[in-house]
Amino acid sequence: MTLAFGPPRAKKRLSLAPMIDVVFLLLVFFMLASQFGRDRIVPLAMGGAGDAYQGPPRLVQIASDGLRLNGTPIAADALAARIAPLTQKMSDAIILQPDSSASLQQLMDAAALLAAAGFNGLVVME
Repeated sequence: MTLAFGPPRAKKRLSLAPMIDVVFLLLVFFMLASQFGRDRIVPLAMGGAGDAYQGPPRLVQIASDGLRLNGTPIAADALAARIAPLTQKMSDAIILQPDSSASLQQLMDAAALLAAAGFNGLVVME
């Protein structure tokens, strides 16, 4: 005894149009989303690059608990004012030394403070 469920149907072809629409929408979304976060660039020289170090010490140590200028704790908003008397020109080397506990964001914040004050001789040292 054979069971018949009706006449056999022809297989339908899948339409690719909805899949192409979804892929296109994803492409447009990611293209637009990648343009929103424009970061500001702070130029930094790595140790060993540039002229020989001259003048009084200008070592900014960056730790998770704050900043130190030549070993003395200092507030972030006073950093540029305290470094100004130690420099002769704005391109004098200022050494930024992050501690192992400091985050990259803290290093970039200190560099941005100095760059905003006009100092452009920033050197990062491990």
